[in-house]
Amino acid sequence: MAHNDDEQGRPKTLAEKIDKLFKSIRRSGEPEATYREVANAIVARGGTISASYIWQLRTGVKDNPTMRHLQALADYFGISPAYFLDEDKSKEIDSQLDHLVAVRDSGVRTMALRAAGLSPAGLQIVNDLIEREHQRERDLIEREHEREHDIQAAGGETGSSSAGQD
Repeated sequence: MAHNDDEQGRPKTLAEKIDKLFKSIRRSGEPEATYREVANAIVARGGTISASYIWQLRTGVKDNPTMRHLQALADYFGISPAYFLDEDKSKEIDSQLDHLVAVRDSGVRTMALRAAGLSPAGLQIVNDLIEREHQRERDLIEREHEREHDIQAAGGETGSSSAGQD
């Protein structure tokens, strides 16, 4: 489950929220917008902001923007400015951003579209299947690592005993 808090339970900082917007809101296969692109788009809409100021906000160098700047960023990314100010709204939008990122992947998008209309019980079955497949793949990777380790260990022993025979 996506949360708007970090691992220690503290609310996300303004910088973390802006960073998430940059990472989340873009087309599939396209890179993140540049600071210059965002600044130019805001200026084209009548706002005033510089690329360097956006960078400062995203990296936490600056953390007290004007409401005008928050509104301009919110408008650019297509979200409510409440994302920056209200923790409940921020958590709600954060969850939507997590969903957007997941759906952006074409395989996930196709699966999500096919799951649309399933009953809650049907969705739970799909979720359980996905979780089991994740576990199966993790187990396969772990077994492969163990096998590689065993081969290396056996090769090391063989190499040392062969060396003594020469």
